[in-house]
Amino acid sequence: MQPSFLLPLIAMSLSLAACATDSPRLGRAPDAQPLVIAHRGASAHRPEHTLAAYQLAIEQGADVIEPDLVITRDGVLVARHENEIGGTTDVARHPEFAHRKTRKEIDGLPVEGWFTEDFTLAELKSLRARERIPANRPANTAFDGQFEIPTLDEVIALVKTHKQKTGQRIAIYPETKHPSYFRQLGLPLEEPLVATLHAAGWRGKQAPVFIQSFEVGNLKRLRGMTDLPLVQLLDNPANAPAANGTPRNKPWDFIASQDPRSYADLATAAGLREIARYADGVGPYKEIVIPRTADNHLGQPGSFVADAHAAGLAIHIWTLRPENPFLPVEFRQGERSSPSTRGDMASEIAAYLNAGVDGFFSDDPLAARAAVKQFSSTR
Repeated sequence: MQPSFLLPLIAMSLSLAACATDSPRLGRAPDAQPLVIAHRGASAHRPEHTLAAYQLAIEQGADVIEPDLVITRDGVLVARHENEIGGTTDVARHPEFAHRKTRKEIDGLPVEGWFTEDFTLAELKSLRARERIPANRPANTAFDGQFEIPTLDEVIALVKTHKQKTGQRIAIYPETKHPSYFRQLGLPLEEPLVATLHAAGWRGKQAPVFIQSFEVGNLKRLRGMTDLPLVQLLDNPANAPAANGTPRNKPWDFIASQDPRSYADLATAAGLREIARYADGVGPYKEIVIPRTADNHLGQPGSFVADAHAAGLAIHIWTLRPENPFLPVEFRQGERSSPSTRGDMASEIAAYLNAGVDGFFSDDPLAARAAVKQFSSTR
């Protein structure tokens, strides 16, 4: 007998564990493994948001790969963590683009650099990716300069080719980055995203796609455009305001519309019921599920998982990373002061799986898959 909160989710999509040709599904039955979602690909092993990172994530056992989506001047969706690309590409080494460096306000915050909306796809394709956090991942810098910026179409082609070769269906989990900002520029993300996914043959709750966003309004707009699964992301409610006073604990579209609610409000039982009116799942910052103590140890789970499941929402937390600085104190190992030394991510994963989450984003799919297998073997 399945718990009642999972019944509508099980109808959305099927379990990978049941058959190699099935889709990763949004909710998790008690006898199925949680989803391993490759955060920006295998980003602990390759520069993030590259086809190499996505391919390696699939080889390492990820069920899902995640492309963050921004858009070019000529309206093409590409995979970058942000529309500012100075930190993730070699654009600064291209003298022909030196004049493109500028300063903009993105979601209320000043940002200086080079921006995808000022480049055509052909121009972006002349750039090469580089490691975004080299202090944490120095080995990844060996791959700097090797990989292009991929388009959404190329990410889709990657998973479809894998399906043709192996029979295994890998899901994609696109995030719309700064959707209000891009819509104001006349470069909306929603229409080309839905058109691309539908053109790929993906419709309905069983499609291997989850669309996520930190904003609310664009998810509601997407709900009117597609029946693909939607996931409301929840940022850290404890975020302090930026230096200019802009709140960082609210969806940007709430700030822009002067909606007084924050992520903390959305994370309540009532807020989760409201999310369930337009979304199928929720992607909380991990400490919403299990907060840290004042001395940075893992605390005790609250009611979030029960509240989200009671609302009929699946739960995919973010982000579980292997390096010591990202782990609770008790799971750090080796040289504690080194930003690149890896600790016991498996124990952190086990804690969240014991709390009842249905899946999790991780930068290290290989270690994440091993942790899930270990967890499942003890159940």
